[in-house]
This record gives sequence, C-alpha cells and structure tokens, in this order.
Amino acid sequence: MSLNLLEISYLIASLTFIIGLKMLSHPDSARKGNLIAAVGMLIAIVATLTIFQDFDEDKILNYGLIFSGLIVGTVIGTVMAKKVQMTAMPQMVSFFNGMGGACAALIAIIEYQHHQHSTVTGFDGELLVMLLGLLIGSVSFSGSMIAYGKLEGKIKDKILPMNQAINMILLGAIIVLIIYQLFAESTPLEFYILLGLALVYGVLFVMPIGGADMPVVISLLNSFTGMAAAFGGFLYDNKAMLTGGILVGSAGTILTILMCNAMNRSLTNVLLGAFGAASTGGAKSQSGDQTVREISISDTAVLLSYSQNVVIVPGYGLAVAQAQHTCHELEKLLEEKGVEVNYAIHPVAGRMPGHMNVLLAEADVPYERLQEMEEINPKLANADVVVVIGANDVVNPAAKNDPSSPIYGMPILEVDQAKNIIILKRGMSAGYAGIENELFFFPKTRMLFGDAKDSLQKLTAEVKNV
Repeated sequence: MSLNLLEISYLIASLTFIIGLKMLSHPDSARKGNLIAAVGMLIAIVATLTIFQDFDEDKILNYGLIFSGLIVGTVIGTVMAKKVQMTAMPQMVSFFNGMGGACAALIAIIEYQHHQHSTVTGFDGELLVMLLGLLIGSVSFSGSMIAYGKLEGKIKDKILPMNQAINMILLGAIIVLIIYQLFAESTPLEFYILLGLALVYGVLFVMPIGGADMPVVISLLNSFTGMAAAFGGFLYDNKAMLTGGILVGSAGTILTILMCNAMNRSLTNVLLGAFGAASTGGAKSQSGDQTVREISISDTAVLLSYSQNVVIVPGYGLAVAQAQHTCHELEKLLEEKGVEVNYAIHPVAGRMPGHMNVLLAEADVPYERLQEMEEINPKLANADVVVVIGANDVVNPAAKNDPSSPIYGMPILEVDQAKNIIILKRGMSAGYAGIENELFFFPKTRMLFGDAKDSLQKLTAEVKNV
C-alpha cells in the first residue's frame, strides 16, 4: 500500500511538471505554472520522506541531515532569488545549473560505492547509467561554474594551443574509460579518473567560448543537467526525478538547437568547444564613413511623436540600466498619440535565452507586442523609427556584409532597413562579441548618448510636451 502511494505521489508530481512547463509558454500563465511545478516537487519530497521508509525498512533515513540540508538550501535559495538583479539572472541560472550537475555526479559516486559489492555478470546497465550520470553531471558542474565566472566578469576567455585536439583527446579517453569499466574488471581508480577527466573537459569546453555565444552554452549545459538528473531517476526508479530530468534535458536540447540556428553555429562545434572565441582584432566598419551623428532628446521626441510605426530593440544595456519600466511608459505614451509600437526580440539578445522576454514581461509589456526576429524583420523596412536600447551584436550589419567578421552569417535584426535609427548607448564601446558595429556610422543613424534609464525618462517627459 505504501509503495502504491509513493508511486501515485511521483505520478502526480510528474503531471505537475508537465502542466507547469506548458504554462511557462506564455507570460500570463508562467507564474502560476512555476508554482504548480513547485507544488509537485514539494509533493515528491514529502512523499519520499514520509512514505519511503514505510516500505523499505532496511534503509534508514537520517532526518537530521535531510532537514538540515532542506533548511540551509531553502534559506540560501530564497536570499539569492530575492537579491538577484535581472542583469545577473544568467549568472544565477548558471550557478544553480552547476549545483544540479554536482548533485547528479554525487548520486553516481554514492551509488557506485554501493554497486561495488554487487555480483553482476555480463553487461551491467546500472553501471552504464552511473558512468553517464557521473560524466554528464561533472561536465555540467565544472562548465557551469566557468560560465558563471565569465558572465560575472571574473574569468576571461582563454584559448589553449590546439584546444580542439585536446578536447577530442579528452573525449576519446573518457569513452575508452567508460567502455573499459563496462567490460573489464575495473577498480574505483578508473571511476575517479573518469570523474577528473570529466571535470577538466567541462572547464576546457567552456573556457574558449566568447561572450556572444554564451546563451547557447547556458542552454546546452542546462540540457546536460537534465539528462544527468534523468539518469538518477533510472538508478532510483523514481518517476518524478526521471520525468523532471527528461523535461529539462529535452527542452534544453531543443532550445540549444534553436540558439545554434539563431547564431548560425553547428551543434558539433558547440560540443567541441570550437566556436565563439572572442575576436582579437575586431571587425572594421565597411561603411567607409566613420562620422558619428548625435541627436538631442527634443529632436528624438519630435521624431517619435510624429511617426506612425516605431520598433524598439531591447538589449543587455536596457537590463543593466533597469530601464524596462521606463521604456514601457514611453511605449504607452506613444500609443496614446496614435503611434504603433512593437518590440523586436532577437533569440540571443541579452545573456541567456529569453532574457529580453522576461525583462519586458516584468514591466507588464503586452506579450503580443514582442515580435521574434523572423516575424519583425520583413516589417522593419516600413518602420519610421527603430530605437535600439543597449543592443549591439544582434543588430550589427557586419553579420551580413563582412566575411571577415566573427559574427558573419549570424541572423540579425535588420534594423538598417528602417527609415530612421536611434541608438541609445553610454558610449561607442563594442558589444559582447568585442567587435565594432558599423551601424553606428550609417547616415540615417543617430546616437543618443547616456544612461538608458535617464535618457528614456527625459525622452518620456519631452514626448508629453510635444
């Protein structure tokens, strides 16, 4: 009876994960979906602590350690979630993702210690699951920690000589070790060598990747953690753990592929850590005219107020300035004047997939105003004004015009097709990819220098007076 109740609890938890994930597809239901999935996880935890002991009396639960861990984890997680700024959300996602990978690797280590005393003959499927969980969890942990350091600005991009070859050799050694342990009498030494190699590979995998490609890496590492958690579900025959891991792994993999398409990168290159290294020289502008043309707040207000169609392109600079609410206020003011306003969202704008969507949803921007790149690009030629706020690489025409550019071939928001372009920036600094943006020098481009929030506040006040 207890076993049935436990399985039913896990089934209910699995259903809440699926329902919650479905509800995350729209901002209006995302908060409720997140809460539903959280309730499902709570059900799974409570059921494990209260029912598990009843049908498996041989396994004694150390409730002191368990509740200590729950309390400490809850306090740390709550404090971090309350304090984190939207600009630092990618770092927190990387950190939490790394913790998930570490947990999966620890499960494999603990279960391997128990497995050593088993007498399995022939192919050992359980050992294979442990080895894969150890490998993927370790890569996810060390890779996520490097990603966290790079996003936080504490770790610089570094490419080792023959980086690709080293990664290939490491992968080969890892595969050989896994096969050896499956078909030969292995000792714990090989198991822990595999752990070390996996940790090193995670570091070398992420270290050379440039900032502009970091959204792909975050998504891929997230899928790794999901797969590692699913392997833990296999080991424990835990349906909730298995379902949750599969959902995270599959969603992360699909998102990785979408990100690769958006960046015009192949998944093979991502796995080898062979793409996106920061540019050392920087692409040169191909426009020929290096003149920067500025515009005043009052002229910008007049231009926007008498336009029919305005498109706003949000970027990381908008998040840094925490100007999303001010931007939404400007948007509503223009709408009252009869101006059609939409937002152009690039798949990899910001520091992680969906960063801009979450940022604008936080400011209550209507979801239907957020238009993805494929939807908005054909309309940009008819836009009277495009306002670029803190975005850089995702609007850089070098991706189309300069074969020598590191971002050449990457699909971009074609804002250069608009009738007028206004760019809000603090200065002329390069974007996250570290290359010059030739859009700054286009004859129809005007630069509005200053902090994005301050500029938008002044612009909003000026538009009211037009």
